[in-house]
Amino acid sequence: MRIYLTVIDESPEAEIALRFAARRAAKTGGGVEILTLLPPQEFIAFGGVQDTIEEEALHNAEALVERAAGTLFEESGIVPALTVRGGDGPKVIREMIAANPEIAALVLAAAASGAPGALVTHFTGADAGTLTVPIMIVPGSLTPEQIDRLS
Repeated sequence: MRIYLTVIDESPEAEIALRFAARRAAKTGGGVEILTLLPPQEFIAFGGVQDTIEEEALHNAEALVERAAGTLFEESGIVPALTVRGGDGPKVIREMIAANPEIAALVLAAAASGAPGALVTHFTGADAGTLTVPIMIVPGSLTPEQIDRLS
């Protein structure tokens, strides 16, 4: 099965990437994998406080992907795979692509204004040609109707 990997955070463009990935998956008989990355935590000398902060970040990330999965299912009927991982975003994405030969594309969305976002910047820079799957970059300014028409 063709899997579209998309990364979710709390940015508006993440929803756009997810909608595009869902529409492509529905039209190609594929699936969607939603990845959310845990933000790196600053080290705190008191272990209990550090554990609490990390646990809270994990719960927030899990809630984020569950909301995204619910929206995806309501709109397209697709039940996505959900992944929450910590670490360097580009490295995590490369590892996921290497581990799952069904991932057919990485779907990201560029911010509607200003810098396009860290992952878009990374994967369109010097390492752009090193992934083993295509990168689909969706403009963050697209309306839902435009996404539906383009996908």
